[in-house]
Amino acid sequence: MATLKFLSFLILQLFFVANNCEGVEVGFYKQTCPNVEAIVKETIKHYISIAPTLAAPLLRMHFHDCFVRGCDGSVLLNSTKGNKAEKDAIPNQSLRGFQVIDAAKSALEKECPGIVSCSDILALAARDAVSLINGPTWSVPLGRRDGRVSILSEASKNLPTPFDNFTTLKTTFGALGLNVKDLVVLSGGHTIGMSHCFSFSSRLYNFTGKGDMDPSMDQNYINRLKIKCRPADVTTIVEMDPGSFKSFDTDYYTMVSKRRGLFASDAALLTDTQTKHYVLSQLNPHGSTFFKDFGESMVKMGQIGILTGRAGEIRKHCAFRN
Repeated sequence: MATLKFLSFLILQLFFVANNCEGVEVGFYKQTCPNVEAIVKETIKHYISIAPTLAAPLLRMHFHDCFVRGCDGSVLLNSTKGNKAEKDAIPNQSLRGFQVIDAAKSALEKECPGIVSCSDILALAARDAVSLINGPTWSVPLGRRDGRVSILSEASKNLPTPFDNFTTLKTTFGALGLNVKDLVVLSGGHTIGMSHCFSFSSRLYNFTGKGDMDPSMDQNYINRLKIKCRPADVTTIVEMDPGSFKSFDTDYYTMVSKRRGLFASDAALLTDTQTKHYVLSQLNPHGSTFFKDFGESMVKMGQIGILTGRAGEIRKHCAFRN
């Protein structure tokens, strides 16, 4: 009986592997939906031309998707009567651009219905958003399928926060197969976008609970931020990379090197030898490897916990399970 149980278990495992081992590849849709990349890019281009600040949220959305349950589009699912989804977790309540993903999905459903996953659209949208604001481009392996589960508490638990120190960041990234270089490279995504004051106000007003400021932050920068962000301000937003927040470039590393990284997690990059070396190595724009590195780390991140083969589904609408 024990042998039969073991054989049944083994057969189930082999069935799972056989249906989830195909992986992703560049050109996955060349036979089934050859215009997929052009359609997504045209959609992203349309929205970015109207609102360039959407680039950062689209990049962040892919990041937040991959860090919870892998890159399976679970961040796109709406909550239901019986389940609160990732989308409603506090770190995700500031996400924007869901209408962009829906527009791309709608266009693809007209061209090749039931073929392209929402998780693949997210990966392409992140790449295209970055490239359209003067950033790098890279080849995106495709073939992900969409997950059917999205749980609010998992997003609250698994997403990195702006308050994390280096040890916490290294652990969070490492648990997903991302190394220290990936950590410092992907942090460079903070070169675009905006942030609410509450994500860093403790550094300005109450760093250790004694009404003090963060000594690792440049004093002049603190004084400038205090003009915009008053204590307990929960509505004001500021540029994450002042003067350059709409352009994808290496200025983020310049800000961090001057102790002007907005978040505690940005400042943390100067507390580790390897990440500090990377930050400083990007200051010469002609010797910078950031664009190349960013594409490589994005491809690596985009393969975290993916569903392939017969696992998951291809959603008809990205906010709802089939």
